[in-house]
Amino acid sequence: MQVQSRRPAGSRSRVVRLDSFGGPEVLDVRDVPAPQAGPGQLRVRVTAAGLNPMDWIMTADGATAARFGLTLPAGFGTDYAGVVDQVGTGVTGFAPGDRVFGAALSRAVADFVVVDAAGQTAANEAHHTPDGVDDRTAATLTIAGRTASAALAAVDPGPDDTVLIGGAGGGVGVFAVQLARVRGARVIGTGSAATADHLRDLGAEPVAYGDGLADRVRALAPAGVTAAIDLHGVETVHVARELGIPVGRSCTIAAQVDGVPAANGANAPAGALAEIAGLVAAGRLRVPVAASFPIEQIRRAAELQAGRHVRGKVVIDLRMASS
Repeated sequence: MQVQSRRPAGSRSRVVRLDSFGGPEVLDVRDVPAPQAGPGQLRVRVTAAGLNPMDWIMTADGATAARFGLTLPAGFGTDYAGVVDQVGTGVTGFAPGDRVFGAALSRAVADFVVVDAAGQTAANEAHHTPDGVDDRTAATLTIAGRTASAALAAVDPGPDDTVLIGGAGGGVGVFAVQLARVRGARVIGTGSAATADHLRDLGAEPVAYGDGLADRVRALAPAGVTAAIDLHGVETVHVARELGIPVGRSCTIAAQVDGVPAANGANAPAGALAEIAGLVAAGRLRVPVAASFPIEQIRRAAELQAGRHVRGKVVIDLRMASS
């Protein structure tokens, strides 16, 4: 195998490893030999890794991990951004020094990741990072962006629509609200009173979740709501039925409700990430980074993410990693 490299082939890598499944307390930072790019693969020097709820959900217990094909010892985190460090034989379209972002399922929080250059799998991929998109932002795009894009595709909002988005202030909501607004839709977003300004900044009209949600939505939109996306549980889709929204114009991402489509980021429309990255580069979509942590504070970062009350994204900063 021939490999082009900007770093010594025998360099080391810090990685987050789990020797048992569980909560943030099982996350440890280890120093291991750096992986090497094989044929058709890229090695990426990671500068930032974005966290998502799926990261701790799929490593919480063995049964869930098995559904994602994970075995012990396992890594942690899926979204990454960085610089191509090695290019394996047969790879075209990438060269050492290229800035990239993408997904490496449950192994992104590390100094180096190896991914397939062809990007045939949604959680094993690399995409060129456009000029104007910094690495911390690029590291937040893949999972949440794909999921939001799939949800938008399920309800297909346009300029004549008013969309109710449940959990609008979270990591996926950041994208869903802004993508709906780009399509010309009016957006009403559920959240706590403390998130109201955050939702307004994204372009949504805030409404408090909880008992009486349907009445509060009617007061905001007396002409009616035409589509609904539930990014947190089932409250929003049940309210959607109460408001008379057709089942075909509602969807969930985190729960199963009979008759309601469930959006999956793996089935996002072709070109979804290119569209999102382009919108970021053009200044039409922004991603609030709620907090950034060094890799050594991975447990603290995971605890914050697992609390499900983050306004924006949580990022692990690996820019100062050693060789």
